[in-house]
Amino acid sequence: MQFKRRQRKRWGMWIGLFIALAVLGGLAWIRLAPSDVARWHVDPMVTVDQDLAGGVRRRIPGDAATFERLHRIILETPRTEVLAGRPEDGRVTYVTRSKAFGFPDYATVQLSDDALEIWSRLRFGQSDLGVNKARVDGWLKALR
Repeated sequence: MQFKRRQRKRWGMWIGLFIALAVLGGLAWIRLAPSDVARWHVDPMVTVDQDLAGGVRRRIPGDAATFERLHRIILETPRTEVLAGRPEDGRVTYVTRSKAFGFPDYATVQLSDDALEIWSRLRFGQSDLGVNKARVDGWLKALR
């Protein structure tokens, strides 16, 4: 009886350890996974404003000077860096990571004719719970 109890405890410990390692491995992957520029630094193709489950699309009037101002605003966002591009190139893709787990969100801004197209989206999961919408709308509010 004593032996079986010890054996069950030992199995429970191994299962718990396996689960903990799997969770830590998943979190490490989320934080350290490389970003494929070819996948994320793409034309936003925004024709109308859209609120999506995993992101947001916005189109606002703007020119190169507006793009530069927006670029500076975006770079002031905590945990945000440029993945690819420059405002002078007409397209920039940014990565913003969540504070707790480092989930990456990608935002692409492109100057098209007399408008700025913005597409911000998540990488992992199905829904961002409105995080990208709030972030982009905050940028646009600061731009005004």
